[in-house]
Amino acid sequence: MGKVVYTYISYSIFLDEMFNIIAVDISGRHRIEDHYLMVCAAVAASVNPDHVEKVNQINIRSFRTDRAPDVQMVVKMIEETVSEMHFEGTVVTEPGDMYNRPQWIIDSMFPMDFKYEESLSERRCMEIAHHVSLSARKFLLRELDTG
Repeated sequence: MGKVVYTYISYSIFLDEMFNIIAVDISGRHRIEDHYLMVCAAVAASVNPDHVEKVNQINIRSFRTDRAPDVQMVVKMIEETVSEMHFEGTVVTEPGDMYNRPQWIIDSMFPMDFKYEESLSERRCMEIAHHVSLSARKFLLRELDTG
């Protein structure tokens, strides 16, 4: 019985621990006419393993290129977007945004802490980043089309 109580107490302490993350998503990695128009959204948040406590800041940047994006280009887009934020945290992405490369390879390309999403709160922040990047890209395309 004491073992169960100890496990419960350890779990409760772990849930109260807060982490700072920056969830990043990129929309638009497919050709439009003769170029690629991508939007990178970074969501800085304070989280515990299963809950987003607070979204502290969101940054959005657009990128246009004539060639298909590769891993190095994606890393650079993320670095530029995150560097404009006034927030320290681990950069979190979905593996697909990094072309499903092993995390240790991508880790070596970033000057900041990096990881793939794992916890429920990281997934929730990724959802926010995805909605922001997709909505911003749709807005940008609409504005360019009517401009």
